[in-house]
Amino acid sequence: MGQHLICPLTPQPAHTMTQPIVNLQDHEHAAQAALGDAAWAYFSGGAADEITLRHNVAAWQNLRLSPRVLQDLRGGHTRCNLLGREWPMPLLVAPMAYQRWAHAEGESGMALAAAAQGCGMVLSHQTSTPLHDVAAMVASDAERGPLWFQLYWLADRGALRDLLAQVEAAGFEALVLTVDAPVHGVRDRERRHGMPLPEGVKAVHWPASDPKNKPSTGLCGGLADAAPTWADVQWLIGQTRLPVLLKGITHPQDAVQAVKLGAAGVIVSNHGGRVLDTLPATAELLPRIVQAVRQHHPQALVVVDGGIRRGTDLFKALALGADAALIGRPALYGLAHAGARGAAHVLRLMRDELEATMALTGCAHIQDIGIDRLWSLESF
Repeated sequence: MGQHLICPLTPQPAHTMTQPIVNLQDHEHAAQAALGDAAWAYFSGGAADEITLRHNVAAWQNLRLSPRVLQDLRGGHTRCNLLGREWPMPLLVAPMAYQRWAHAEGESGMALAAAAQGCGMVLSHQTSTPLHDVAAMVASDAERGPLWFQLYWLADRGALRDLLAQVEAAGFEALVLTVDAPVHGVRDRERRHGMPLPEGVKAVHWPASDPKNKPSTGLCGGLADAAPTWADVQWLIGQTRLPVLLKGITHPQDAVQAVKLGAAGVIVSNHGGRVLDTLPATAELLPRIVQAVRQHHPQALVVVDGGIRRGTDLFKALALGADAALIGRPALYGLAHAGARGAAHVLRLMRDELEATMALTGCAHIQDIGIDRLWSLESF
């Protein structure tokens, strides 16, 4: 295991917090103090009554660990294999839009933070920093994690092909197609405050003339008319040399259909509780999806996001069968109040806590983490 140096982050003078920042909740409080009301509502809010938003966090906390003692921990490490390559650890920063609204360093700062901690990054289609600039900063770093690009479906297939060409040329290693948000969720907090993006902050790769923006009759003012289908997924997979993962999978049958069509994997996600409220937590959804995918395509990736706030949560995700996990809001909160340094501290805390959990449960390697390390009545 790596040497544990879980150092507190000292808040910057402009912040009202005076206590050292030692966990992800501290980062959240510092971010709220640093961000304006509208930005805080956008980045922290969820859909409707925010039931799923809260439940995502609670579900991981409610799982109990079952340690084994006196295990041989010599030579332990967090390295993992994803899509045929070995990476430093099974954690990636989730795709999040408009990061320059949170902090001037934006996606560039986030990418540097992730690379510094051996974590991967999934760059959002709604990035406020050009994808080429982000990739150029970290693609050659041998110690970084995976570099993936998240995609929303564009009804203009010509524009989509152009974007795919840019993504491939920039050096991204996989595509993540978000499939659970054909329309916006009903987000009360965001509607109260609006979304006043600062001057110069915009989604730099989002086409203003996409047909999705043209109203018509139909659900949600016609926006649902442009929602992708399974046929579109199959077309997309055929248009790129990159592996494609589908993000927003909550049903086992959808997971199976995805891998049968040729997807390299699925991301079990309820969009962080931002799209449809009262969905189950991803910790609850994960086991059935893992089981379904493993039965039909054992080599396909299963990744999970939503509510991960501790290294123990990441450990539990791996114990339930996930190959890796994404972390979203906490990394954004670190960025918001302290730039790349704050985001890196969040990811370092996660890495250190994962290693501590592995050692304390008797797991020297990621491959040792299994369902037997979670407590249940059936275990005894």
